[in-house]
Amino acid sequence: MIPSPRVLCRPGPSYPEGVDAPVQSPESEQTVRYPREWEADVVLKDGATAHLRPIRPDDADELQRFHLAQSPESVYLRFFAPMPRLSDKDLHRFTHVDHRLRVAFVITIGGEIVGIGRYDHTEGNTAEVAFNISDAHHGRGIGSVLLEHLAVVARENGLHRFVAEVLPENRKMIGVFRDAGYEIDHRYEDGLISLSFRIDPTEKSLAVMEAREHRAEAVSVRTLLYPTSVVLVGASRREGTIGHRLLSNILAAGFTGALHVVHREADEVLGVPAHRTLADVPGHVDLAIIAIPAAGVLDIVAECAAKGVRGLVVLSSGFAETGPEGLVRQRELVHVARENGMRVIGPNSWGMINGDAGIRLNVSLLGRLPLAGRIGLFTQSAASSVLAMDTLAEFGLGVSTFVSTGNRADVSGNDCLQYWEEDEHTDVVGMYLESVGNPRKFSRIARRLSRRKPVIVVKSGRAGFGAPPGHSIRETRAPHQALDALLAQSGCVRVDDVRQLFDVASMMLTQPLPAGPRVAVVANTYGLAALVADTCSEWNLTCLPPTVLATISAPEEFRAALEAAFAADDVDAVVAAFVPPLATHAIELAEMLVKVSGTARQPVVSCFLGMPGTRAHLEAPPGAGRTVPSFATPEDAVRALALAIRYRSWRDQDPGRRLDPENCDRAAAAELVGQLITAHPAGVELDPRLSARLLGHYGITVWPALPVTDRHDAVEAANRLGWPVALKTTAPHLRHRVDLGGVRLGIGGPGELADHLTAMRRTLRPLGGDDLVVQRMAPAGVACVVRTVEDPLFGPVVSFGVGGDAVELLDDVALRIAPLTDVDVAQLVSSVRAAPKLSGHRGARPADVEALHDLIARAACLAEDLPEVAELELNPVVVAEEGAAVLNAVVRIAPDPGRTDSGRRELTSE
Repeated sequence: MIPSPRVLCRPGPSYPEGVDAPVQSPESEQTVRYPREWEADVVLKDGATAHLRPIRPDDADELQRFHLAQSPESVYLRFFAPMPRLSDKDLHRFTHVDHRLRVAFVITIGGEIVGIGRYDHTEGNTAEVAFNISDAHHGRGIGSVLLEHLAVVARENGLHRFVAEVLPENRKMIGVFRDAGYEIDHRYEDGLISLSFRIDPTEKSLAVMEAREHRAEAVSVRTLLYPTSVVLVGASRREGTIGHRLLSNILAAGFTGALHVVHREADEVLGVPAHRTLADVPGHVDLAIIAIPAAGVLDIVAECAAKGVRGLVVLSSGFAETGPEGLVRQRELVHVARENGMRVIGPNSWGMINGDAGIRLNVSLLGRLPLAGRIGLFTQSAASSVLAMDTLAEFGLGVSTFVSTGNRADVSGNDCLQYWEEDEHTDVVGMYLESVGNPRKFSRIARRLSRRKPVIVVKSGRAGFGAPPGHSIRETRAPHQALDALLAQSGCVRVDDVRQLFDVASMMLTQPLPAGPRVAVVANTYGLAALVADTCSEWNLTCLPPTVLATISAPEEFRAALEAAFAADDVDAVVAAFVPPLATHAIELAEMLVKVSGTARQPVVSCFLGMPGTRAHLEAPPGAGRTVPSFATPEDAVRALALAIRYRSWRDQDPGRRLDPENCDRAAAAELVGQLITAHPAGVELDPRLSARLLGHYGITVWPALPVTDRHDAVEAANRLGWPVALKTTAPHLRHRVDLGGVRLGIGGPGELADHLTAMRRTLRPLGGDDLVVQRMAPAGVACVVRTVEDPLFGPVVSFGVGGDAVELLDDVALRIAPLTDVDVAQLVSSVRAAPKLSGHRGARPADVEALHDLIARAACLAEDLPEVAELELNPVVVAEEGAAVLNAVVRIAPDPGRTDSGRRELTSE
């Protein structure tokens, strides 16, 4: 997982330069808590997996074995001297750490240590860092992974600088530091190169980590999709069984690699020689397909580990989808696989397909190899897989690759996105999502991928059904609009069903993206032209006066109308729609449409109602123009066109700059939150003074409101703050309710204030709202509401609405998922229906939208930096002609829930 650039990790004190941190005594080392939360499964540079964990005292024997296996040169480069064996004293020192000022990680594969990294505090906020990588595992990126995790933990423990001494000839280790993206100071002294660098995240270091994560995960998926040797465990001679069907499908597809089967009794299955165990299979095996009862899967996975298999496709059911016992079995499956370098598709998968002519792999329950195409297709359950593949065939489309992840225990849609970003055979990505386990990572990858290739997403569950059984995800408190917002921010094309997915895909695969919303219509009836025009209006497209060929007698009129539309400078796209009685010309019209549109700069979509058989004639011969997509209805055609226009608009817009407002004291804010969490471990709503203090660290000023108990207090407060004033209750259920008497505004003098005080006390006491405050009146403006919520699944969700009925009655609220860019903030504000009120509605002066954007940016950064801020509400925010005044703030803090994509590059367990 990749951290935000401005995440400040806690707990742990921060020690300024020159101030020594306290050293933990040896006695306390004996009782130090083992930080299991630091354990992580990671993907290495070559796509294989490994396990990273803190070192333990019982690692002494394994550490000695690791040391003895190293070459004398490697030992010298690490210790600057010959060291044939580690002494008992050294072994104790290396394996006994306090996990704070002395931290060590090991990376293991198959239980054996293949890499060690550690830091030891030296002085101030500085620690010395060192690594030792197995000779047999150089070049796999192990040192880089260790450095990243050590840096995260060091920051959590209040350390901010690493130093290292390296022999000049140790070029590999120098490269680990140099390529990490940190600003490194170095000097040569006494035959050593001394390195020093701050380990706080920077844009460059984060970009390096994200690039490494992308490459490694893409390689890991490619390894699954391009095996040279496959073994099927569970092949069957009985027709109708999954094992028989799988083997039949693999054979029918014509897999170009080596195919093996494991069968405890048979000598051959469907003509393929069978082996009793995996160990009996000759040569290496890249991919194992497992289709046996769940109870036997773990034993087979262990055999795969011993065989050195690189990846698994587990079609077996009986895992997390069946309940707690199955979930335990599923987690053990993933643990054993990752510990031994294997990625897993499944369990409960429907399979995967690679239609590349060089591989022809159909490891699925689909009885035929689909057409070769340019769509990368992702599904999860069997039902969504069957639906997607049947609809794909109906549309006559093909796939580059297809992956069904079933329970999504390991390989997920995020991994597939990483692969498809670089896959030269994929132009469009289609995803049927039944759950999203790590939406923050999805957003980060999809936002990058969508700049190059469209990502079309169907998300089930809008009716309120949760994730399917077996899909382990965090509970979310965010409304369903949060996912809509995330997809929109990421540039994904959101559709409602699989048919719409392939409608849009067929448009984007065959036509150029529209340059704008101006649409020309060529139709043969006014009714059909009007239907197209109405649909264009519903999608906010500009429909130009249509060309209606009501008296057409020859296809030449059709050609002339099309050529005129394509030649027009004010046309961005063309819709061609026809109904009988032109069926006699259907084929000729279809072929002419392909020919005329082949060199046009604009895209064209078509609808031939009641004219079966035209689709085949809309396909352009290789190298001769473009295939024209045809749709079942005019509405379908316009929808696909509109979504393509929306995607083009997103792709062409400035992506914006990551928010980084000035005058934010993030360290002070983090320290304050840490102190508050220590004092209130279960969480607490902050009082107004602490809320204002925390917000002040992010440059957000809350207008003071002074509590009053009688007339004298009220007048004194008003004199201190300045007249005119407002008198408000502090009761949460009443403080914004003018209609219930919870607020009195524009009070201009002592007498008026005293009268209001008496009246409000009398009215509100029965309602539990007679605790009152006085606040100076803000300049006239538009009242708004800004909120952030730390969601367990999405992380910080930022919302905005114009105050009053728009929010309370109409739910006119826009959402975005942090981290945000300045473009995200601007779109957040402009996307609410009441946004015109900020622009000078009904003769009012325009509000200071820039000040509002700045305020939202600061609130969003606070929420992104501080996951302990469970809720933040700024209400009301009065946006005047100049400035935005925060009149009330509510802040609730709670323990950090642990985000799905922050702090560490690691594989999550879905």
